[in-house]
Amino acid sequence: MSITPPSSSEPRHPIGVVARRTGLKPDLIRAWERRYGAVAPGRTETRRRFYSDEDIERLLLLRRVVNTGRGISQVAGLSNPELAALIEAEPAPAAYAQPSPAAPEEVDQVAEACLNRCLSAAQRLDVGEMELELDRASVLFSRTHLIERVLVPLMRRIGELWHQGALRPIHEHMASSVVRSFLGGMSGAGHPELSAPHLVVTTPARQRHELGALLAAATAAGEGWQVTYLGPDLPPEEIAAAALQKRARAVGLSITYPPDDPMLVDDLRRLRRLLGPHTLLLVGGRACSAYSAVLQEIGALRLEDLAALRRELHELRTRTPGNFDNIVDNILTDDR
Repeated sequence: MSITPPSSSEPRHPIGVVARRTGLKPDLIRAWERRYGAVAPGRTETRRRFYSDEDIERLLLLRRVVNTGRGISQVAGLSNPELAALIEAEPAPAAYAQPSPAAPEEVDQVAEACLNRCLSAAQRLDVGEMELELDRASVLFSRTHLIERVLVPLMRRIGELWHQGALRPIHEHMASSVVRSFLGGMSGAGHPELSAPHLVVTTPARQRHELGALLAAATAAGEGWQVTYLGPDLPPEEIAAAALQKRARAVGLSITYPPDDPMLVDDLRRLRRLLGPHTLLLVGGRACSAYSAVLQEIGALRLEDLAALRRELHELRTRTPGNFDNIVDNILTDDR
C-alpha cells in the first residue's frame, strides 16, 4: 500500500505551526495577509486559517527580505524568485539576522537602536523610513515588547523633545500619524475566539489624543480579546450604546489632556449610570490621576500602565461572567 505525500500547495498547517517555523508572530502573519496580500491561506468552514508548505516558504522569504531593510509593503507583491534575488544581493545586517533576540539585555539594545532610528526618521520627516523601521520591529519583537519597548518609549521621547523645543510640531504630528496607522493595523490583525470577551476602547468627549487608546486596543487584541476601537472624543451615550450592542465585558478609556475638565467628571458619572454596574470601566492615560476621586466614586479601575491593563484583562477573562448575557438581553428587550 503506497501513501501519497501531501502536495506542497495543500493548506494543512495551523497558524501556530507556521509561527514556529517562520519566527513570525501570528498577528503579524495575519496583518501581512490582510493588509498586503502576502499569502492566501485556505479556510475551514469555521474560517480558521490553514497554510501550505508553499505559504511557509514564502513567509520565510518575506521575513528575510524585510530584515534586509525593506518594508513589507514594498515587497509583498514580488514573486518568490524575486524575493530570493533580493536576499542574495543584500543579506540582512547582523542586527536583524535573528527573528528575535533571546537575552533581555539584547532585547533592550535592539529596541533602543530601533527607537533611535525611528527618532532620526521623524526628525527628517521621513515617513517611509519610520514605517520601515516599525515593520522590522514587528518581525523582531513580540507584540508586548514592540508596544512597551519601542512604541511607548518612542512617543514619550518625541513628546519630551517637542516640549524642549528640539522638535517642531510637524515632527510630532508626523510621528504620531505613522504610529497611529501602525497601531490601527495591529488592533485589527488579531483573530480572537468567538467566545472571547469583548472590550470597547475610546476616549471621552473632548479627549482628542487617541494614541493611548490605540495602544490599549492593540494590547487587548494581543491578549485574545475581541476589541472594538471607536476612535476619540465620544460622549457617554455613544460609548454606552457601543458597549451594549457589542455585549462588552469592559470599556477602556484613555484620558490624556486636560487634567481639569469639569464636564468630564459629569460625563464619567453619566457613563457609569448608562453602562450599569456589570460592565467594568478601565481607565488609563497621562491625566487620569487628576480624576481619581470621580473614578473611585463610580467604581472605575485606574490603570497605571499597559502591564496593569494586561493583568486586569487576564484576570477578567478568568472570572465567571455570571448572568451578564441575561442582563444585556433584558436591557435590549426593554429597549425594544
